[in-house]
Amino acid sequence: MTAAHRTMTRDRSLDIAVTGMSGRFPGAPDIASLWVSVLGGEVLTTRFGAEELAAAGVPHHLLATPGYVPVHGALADPYRFEHELFGISPREAELMDPQHRLMMEAAWAALEDAGCAPNVPGPTTGVYASASSSGYLRAMLTSGTLDHAGVEQALRANEPDYMATRIAYRLGLTGPALSVLTACSSSLVAVHLAVQSLLQGECDQAVVVASAVGHPQVGYLHVPGGILSSHGVCRPFDAEADGTLGGSGVAAVVLRRYEDALKDGAPLHGVILGSAVNNDGAAKAGYHAPSAEGQEAVIRAAMSAADVPGDSVGYLEAHATGTRIGDPIEWSAATAAYRGIGAGSGQIAVGAVKANIGHLDAASGLVSLVKALLVLREGKVPPVAGFHSRNPLLDDGSPLTVPTAARDWDGPEPRRAGVSSFGIGGTNAHVVLEQPPARPAPQGPTPPADRLLVLSAANPRALRDSARRLAAALTRGGDCASVVDTAHTLAAGRATLPHRLAVTGREPAEVARRLTEAADRVPDKAAPSGRRASGPVPVVFLLPGQGSQYPGMARPFARVLPGFADVLEECLQAFGPDLERRLRPALHDPDHPAAGTTRTELAQPMLFAVEYAAAQALRELGVEPVALAGHSLGEITAACLAGALDLPSAAAFVAARGRAMQSCPPGAMLAVAVSERQAEALLAQAAPHIGGELEIAAVNTPDSCVVAGPTAWVEAFRTWLADRVPTRRLHTSHAFHTSLLAPAVDEVGRAAGNLRTGPTRIPYVSNVTGQLIMTGSRIDPASLVAQMRARVLFGPGLDELAERFPQAIALEVGPGRALSPAAEAAGLTAVPLSPGRGRRPVEEMLGALGDLWSAGAAVDVTPLCASGRLTRLPSYPFHGPALIAPEASATAGTTTAAPAQPSVPPAPHLVVAALWQEYLGHPDLPGDADFFDWGGDSLLITRLARRIVQDLGVQVFPRDLMAARTLAGQTQLVADLVRAAGPARQEEPR
Repeated sequence: MTAAHRTMTRDRSLDIAVTGMSGRFPGAPDIASLWVSVLGGEVLTTRFGAEELAAAGVPHHLLATPGYVPVHGALADPYRFEHELFGISPREAELMDPQHRLMMEAAWAALEDAGCAPNVPGPTTGVYASASSSGYLRAMLTSGTLDHAGVEQALRANEPDYMATRIAYRLGLTGPALSVLTACSSSLVAVHLAVQSLLQGECDQAVVVASAVGHPQVGYLHVPGGILSSHGVCRPFDAEADGTLGGSGVAAVVLRRYEDALKDGAPLHGVILGSAVNNDGAAKAGYHAPSAEGQEAVIRAAMSAADVPGDSVGYLEAHATGTRIGDPIEWSAATAAYRGIGAGSGQIAVGAVKANIGHLDAASGLVSLVKALLVLREGKVPPVAGFHSRNPLLDDGSPLTVPTAARDWDGPEPRRAGVSSFGIGGTNAHVVLEQPPARPAPQGPTPPADRLLVLSAANPRALRDSARRLAAALTRGGDCASVVDTAHTLAAGRATLPHRLAVTGREPAEVARRLTEAADRVPDKAAPSGRRASGPVPVVFLLPGQGSQYPGMARPFARVLPGFADVLEECLQAFGPDLERRLRPALHDPDHPAAGTTRTELAQPMLFAVEYAAAQALRELGVEPVALAGHSLGEITAACLAGALDLPSAAAFVAARGRAMQSCPPGAMLAVAVSERQAEALLAQAAPHIGGELEIAAVNTPDSCVVAGPTAWVEAFRTWLADRVPTRRLHTSHAFHTSLLAPAVDEVGRAAGNLRTGPTRIPYVSNVTGQLIMTGSRIDPASLVAQMRARVLFGPGLDELAERFPQAIALEVGPGRALSPAAEAAGLTAVPLSPGRGRRPVEEMLGALGDLWSAGAAVDVTPLCASGRLTRLPSYPFHGPALIAPEASATAGTTTAAPAQPSVPPAPHLVVAALWQEYLGHPDLPGDADFFDWGGDSLLITRLARRIVQDLGVQVFPRDLMAARTLAGQTQLVADLVRAAGPARQEEPR
């Protein structure tokens, strides 16, 4: 049976897909950079100078010791941390082990790479975390600067018990969260445990993450006979090998059950076919010694679990520490294992990433896994860095061979590999991998179409960098070549963060250019570091009246808004067959005669149907308005959306209203850029000159009114005004909201009697009063008859909305932008959903939704980008400051005498502000800063209460501080307690 046939018939139900990867390594800021260096056989470790080592705190006497080796696989910026992304205060981040910080970022990036947004509902995700021993914690505990409470806080921030659960908490992951520690094999053991958890159904997705960061990153003292190299060079399997050396880095992978991953359409990095873990037990020379029998057994067990023969494996990423004893034992064990299950001589190329970056201790197994996955995915076999000649203790005729130059894969197909990791103490792990399956091509070519692309970040700098990195990736092509897939991945596979931008486009070059332009417009100013988003920005729906309609106006709504067409159809059915037959072509055909859509009997049902359907579709996208404001006809739409009217009776009323108005005498309407009072004065002055007095039909802003009446009088008034006041003739056939509509009152009144009303569920503006109709109210149908003739007080209504919802965005839900200027004049931010009738109306509407999302509204953009597939995009550009706790710095052991206590107790506001800065790390916070939004928790509240008692001598309870929450609130609470305590408090012992 051929290998290909065996693969086709093999049971895939126990396979595990690797859907995401991320990492930072010595000399390589990401996985792509690591691969380039590994393929080139580069050594990425760092040899430090004496000044660098002295600055890092290495004692002079140690530097002068002959056996000191100044080499380490150093990680750039190991203390840099994007703490505000995770809602962590600077002080908490300072106390946290840098390894834990790096794992948090790596887990985030790996989930993004897998197309799974952190902190949103998704598959049940487990966390399996490993880290090396914390030199950072040791430095803090030996500094002598921490009090008892500080020690407890440092332990919680550094001990391994909390690293997996902290990641789960900060990323919103609800599966098992386990810290896995088995020395050097920790992270590959964690992979095995994650695989078992997936197969047993404990989770549907798993993040395996591991880090190793020396604190500080310096050299080491070589001990003769030890495992560390005397030369500072790791040469696995080489005749000159004399040991390993330390390195720093972090890696993460995301795992899914194979069949689930294929079903979700995620691109794969590779497949885990099987894994195994065992221990050497006592059958070895000593506790620290390796065992050939244990290593052979774990390889055989993993291959058995994978259910593949030995002759199907072409690569082995070895543990390969470069020690004189360990390498021959590993070679012998792997030789026996693979030869015993059918591997031929020289069939398996051996890899050893420690030769490139050093030994990453607890993270080394995961880094080896990442490298092996790259070998299989890319079909390239890298050389072992620095290899010159084979160690003579290695068996001849082995299935293993050491590559000395990069070459294309020439082994068995499909490409398969093993990964070994062996821990001091004897816990061995082995994983069997296979190349990722070929991804099916999209079904048929996708015609160019406008797409919405959204980006967000925790701060402006990261947002700019995200936009520029994505623009560069789109320019390069590759995975980002499809704008459709890129748009889908950004919407479905990225978290929604406070700072946002959105662009539209069809082609990669167009999108890249717009991303770059948008990045240049991102402001530098941001909310102070660490502040969490306080919730979505409220939205008010604006619903325009007659004059905005045009032929085919439903088409862009139907093409952009999911669910719009179904609700529109419901509205059309509610109008009855005759009107439905006339409305359908007018709504959908851009070439429909425009004159027909100006007729009131058609225009008003058209607008009602489109506005109602668009508003309901927006609600399905998560845009739930806090209030509604409709102009003229738009008020009826608002009442229906608010629950005050039901749809069938409202549609019948709109149809009757339109017919009745159509039968009224013709008239005209003129927008005049003056206040209501000025308009009244001008009309009174003009009446003798124009043949009669016009009426004010609407008050839209403090400086804008609409006057209306007989067409001849309106034109005469316009002529009389000349250039004194800006005017604009509106596209209407009647003088709405004037006495010219009197003939329609009886018919509209009869229709109003059939309206079915209910309690209002959303506040909306009454055009008659200019005030809000509040939740729970029931309207009198007769008021809608009066509204037809009454002056539209739309401007005053907007003023009340702006007063009640000052941060709201006014979304004009309908064709055109007639109401947006009025909303802006009231102080609201306005976004017209379908701003015009341009060449690309779909792009305009997508852009409006992007603007709404960018402004902070709750818009689920995923359905707008549902047609693409997940693809690989640049991950979050982590920045953040370098954070080192003073207690953990090189000079942390030096202390100064505490200043004498002042004879007069300090002012409460100074004490509370100082304690906030001490515990949260934020200076100069505003009075409305919320303790919990800025990174505080219940434990810190307890410490805060204890310190206030110590520093001010007044008893304050944690529950009261929790209730006060803000800096101003807690300051006032403490000040009141101090005032109540009176002078006696000064006599209390401090």
